[in-house]
Amino acid sequence: MASPAFEEIAETFDFLDDWEDRYRHVIEMGKALPPLDEALKVPATKVEGCASQVWLMPRIEGTGPQAVFDFEGASDAMIVQGLIALLHTLYSGLTVTEVGAVDAKAEMGRLGLDAHLSAQRSNGLAAMVERIRKLAAEAAAT
Repeated sequence: MASPAFEEIAETFDFLDDWEDRYRHVIEMGKALPPLDEALKVPATKVEGCASQVWLMPRIEGTGPQAVFDFEGASDAMIVQGLIALLHTLYSGLTVTEVGAVDAKAEMGRLGLDAHLSAQRSNGLAAMVERIRKLAAEAAAT
């Protein structure tokens, strides 16, 4: 269950033959994200379990299970900033209930990321997904 925007990314990745091109594309996506306000780079928004510095700030419209999920994010590493952009595309616009139903590992696997990220980056990606799922679950419960 991926967003139409994520489906477009998956199609783009199908056309990019080698991993270097895909890697550059992920980095470019990260560069296109709006910067996160420095005031939001605080311990409460920091994602633990990432080798790089990562901050995620939820932006949820509405209340309860039908609230719409969105977030802002930033990292001090270019590739991780790109992973944040991919996750943003995967989750933004879904209801907080739908966020919990997304199999992020499978969706990212469609892009071939699972085979090309270091163990540290993979663990960091898993930590970001876990944080997103937790934020959405908390919002669904309100």
